[in-house]
Amino acid sequence: MELLENCLFSVQKAMLTIDGEIIIVDNNSKDGTKEQLPSKFPRVKFIFNNENLGFAKACNQGSKISSGDFILFLNSDTILPETCLTDCISFFKIHPDAGAVGVRMLDEKGKFLKESKRGLPSPSASFYKLFGLTAIFPRSKTIAKYYQGHLPENENNPVDVLSGAFMMIKRMLFEKVNGFDESFFMYGEDIDLSLRINQLGYKNYYLGRISITHLKGGSTTYNYRYAKDFYGAMDLFVKKHYKGKPTIYRLFLQTGIGFRKMLAILTLPFR
Repeated sequence: MELLENCLFSVQKAMLTIDGEIIIVDNNSKDGTKEQLPSKFPRVKFIFNNENLGFAKACNQGSKISSGDFILFLNSDTILPETCLTDCISFFKIHPDAGAVGVRMLDEKGKFLKESKRGLPSPSASFYKLFGLTAIFPRSKTIAKYYQGHLPENENNPVDVLSGAFMMIKRMLFEKVNGFDESFFMYGEDIDLSLRINQLGYKNYYLGRISITHLKGGSTTYNYRYAKDFYGAMDLFVKKHYKGKPTIYRLFLQTGIGFRKMLAILTLPFR
């Protein structure tokens, strides 16, 4: 609850000069949010679900009662600077080809989070990441393409994939692609949405000159359920978007996903 409260304070400050609304979709949390936060934030719209519907469904649920020209999907463990939202909207206005934008995310120690900008999980990108080559050659356009390592973290550039922790998208485009694919319970929905935005001829822009704090893991519990959901989402993405590829192509990806899932489960006690 404390993470969400701090996030809301930062969002409210960032919206002082913006005509907008804040919508919180609570997936049946047990941390006191329902009992304490509505009275602290009377202008915020709260939706309280009786079960955990997953990230994609909750985002779609909130978007349906929103009314702005732009929709920002934001994790509760983030802190925004005061000019963040106005800067993003200004970028949209001077870049008509922009379908969605993401920003430079930093952890609580100020360390850059590489998932702020990503490439598609192709077999080669997955192979280089799986076997640690991406970490050895972090700036290589080929070997580090999973994290778009060749693109400077402080510059604005089109990228394949934006993070769902902070993703601002044009409303008309979000409605055109029918929102997030609710087949993804959690994880992978941002990759899927980013790809579908590109397929409609729009670009996903990473804005490296705008930074936010993302307390990575603040809203995540690393357990067996996490490993199941995360790698299950990766497998679902492969089945959905690579079904026309050669069997060996899909088999390689799915084998790698299975291996990483097993490794993640085995290392859970050491997290």
